[in-house]
Parts: sequence; C-alpha cells; structure tokens
Amino acid sequence: MEKKSIPLIKRLLLSPLSWIWESVYFFRRACYDYGIFRQRSFQVPIISIGNLTFGGTGKTPFTLWLAEYLHKRNKRVMILMRGYKGKLENSSGLITSGKMMAPDPVDYGDEALLFARRLEDATIVVGKRRSENLSFYFPKVEPDVVLLDDGHQHIKIKRKLNIVLFDATMPMFRYRVAPLGYMREGFQGLKDADLVVIGKADVVSAEKIKTLKKFLQPHLPVGVEFAEVGFRPNGFYNAANELVLKAEDIRGRKVICVAGVANPQSFYKLLEELGAEVIVTESFPDHHYFKPDEINALLSYAKSEDALLVTTEKDMVRIKKIIEDDTIVFLEVDIQFLSGEEATTKVIDSCFQNLY
Repeated sequence: MEKKSIPLIKRLLLSPLSWIWESVYFFRRACYDYGIFRQRSFQVPIISIGNLTFGGTGKTPFTLWLAEYLHKRNKRVMILMRGYKGKLENSSGLITSGKMMAPDPVDYGDEALLFARRLEDATIVVGKRRSENLSFYFPKVEPDVVLLDDGHQHIKIKRKLNIVLFDATMPMFRYRVAPLGYMREGFQGLKDADLVVIGKADVVSAEKIKTLKKFLQPHLPVGVEFAEVGFRPNGFYNAANELVLKAEDIRGRKVICVAGVANPQSFYKLLEELGAEVIVTESFPDHHYFKPDEINALLSYAKSEDALLVTTEKDMVRIKKIIEDDTIVFLEVDIQFLSGEEATTKVIDSCFQNLY
C-alpha cells in the first residue's frame, strides 16, 4: 500500500467540501431508491459501464469488448453516451457504425467516432440528456440491448446490470471524494454494482490487486464477482486507419508520445514495454482539442529526430481533423482478461433472462 497521504492542512480545508459533495450523491441515490425520483424503464436490458472516479479506468476499451461480445451473440447494440465536449452534447445525435460517412468529432466527441470506426454493427447516440434521447431513438433503432457508457451516476435510467471499473494503478490515498480525492461519489455507490472490473491489472503487482479488492469488498453486495483486465496492443495505424507497424515492430524505433487522455502514463509505459525508444512525452487534458501549432511543433521535432509521433486512438480522432501526416500514428489496443472472463460473460448473459 502506498506510503503517500494527503497533507493535514489540505485535509482540514477540503474535508468539509468533500463531505458536502458525497452527501449530495448519497441523497440523490436515496431519492431514487425510495421512489422520490422516478427511474425510466425500457423493455430491453440496460447495461451501465461506469466508475466512481473521474476517468482513466479503461471504460472505452471495455465497452468496445462488450459491444463486440454482444454482437457475436446476434444482439443489436445501442451505445448511449454523453458525447463529451462535442457540439451535440447539449442536444442529441446518432451515428451508425460501418456506414460510409465522416462525422466530425467537434459535433459528436472523440469516443463516439472511435466506437463507430471499431464496431461492426452498432448505433451510437450522443447527448447528455440520455433518458430523453433513449426514449426518442429507441423506436427508431429497436435495439436488443443498450450500453450506458460512463453511466454509473446516471441513475435516471433503470438498468439490468451495473459494471464498475477501477484503475489498478491509481494510488490508494486518492480514493476520497473530490475535492479531497479523485472520486465522483462515495463508496455507497457500489451498493448497486453487479460486477467489478479492475483495469490495467497487468502493470501492477499481485499484492496491489489484492489490496484494492480487500479495500472495495466491504462496500459491495455479497457475491459480486471481480475481473482483471489489461491492454493488448494490436498495432500502429495511420490517420486513414491503415496498419503501418505491427506492435512488435516498434522495438528500437524512436517515438514522441502525445496524449490527451485521463491517465496517459499507462499508454507511455505500454510503448516502453513494447521496446520503443521514448524520447519525449507530451500530456494534455482529457478530450483536449489540439491546436495546429501544438501538433506541428511536435511533428517537426519528430521528423528532426527521425522519430514517429505516436498517440492514442481517441486522440487521433481529433488530431486528424487538423493534420494528416505519415509520421503520426496511433496505437490500437483491446482488453485482454487476466482473470474473471467466464464470470463476466456469465453475468452479461444473465441480463437476457427474465427481462422486465
């Protein structure tokens, strides 16, 4: 367990604010539990993929895996998401994967476009009023299952299954409600969990995983299963989504890394583990809209060093809107189960039994 802790002065100043924040979420959940606020139900399973922290847990690759798994079971999948920082975040929009179209990340957000590119047959609906958007688009799409992306706090929609993700690399002392820590809400939010997925479990010790599970267990319903996942690199692709290098071919190559995601350190570490010679890393805020001069400066440096400019798949969605260059590539990753895959699929399959 990490030795670091929050300084005493910071705890004294921020603890009251943290308590207020946690109390608001606690009261909100209680209002739904006791029927003061009404939940909306739909005649198909709603599966929430979310977390208690602010991001970086690996929701996007897990949602990709889940959508692909359901597609293989011949289910029509709808992904309901906010479309964070897109123009349609305050209204709504729909993308159908596999269609010959080029939606703009400025409108839909980066994650929606990533889902549209990677998934074979799915509908992605963006907009923060998710309950209203689902009511509007449901009869048009007629999905068999709805995935509520980043949905653990969006309890207005009644769900059949709650999957909660945690980042194995996050220090334990950060498990406090904001602004004291990195949590959106307190551990009372775990009372609705049906499955806990620990992401990036391949880059920490077995002892760290054991400590995290022991820490979470008292807050979980009896019998909730754990799964552990890591990232599997598929290869390096250009802006046209063409394979440029196999994952193993990056060994010995000079790279400059750029990322605008919640936790870029695991991305940088993965490149190092693949054998890349990482010269520079440049981190930007999550969902950052890059400016031409930011990318051009990094691109010029990469060319001067005979290096590749490597980014994440989400970042490439935004970068290629301002520039396309053969020197810029992204690393495509999928999740791989280290443990708990059978338990995960069993829980997911149970959603289609005794539908409400």
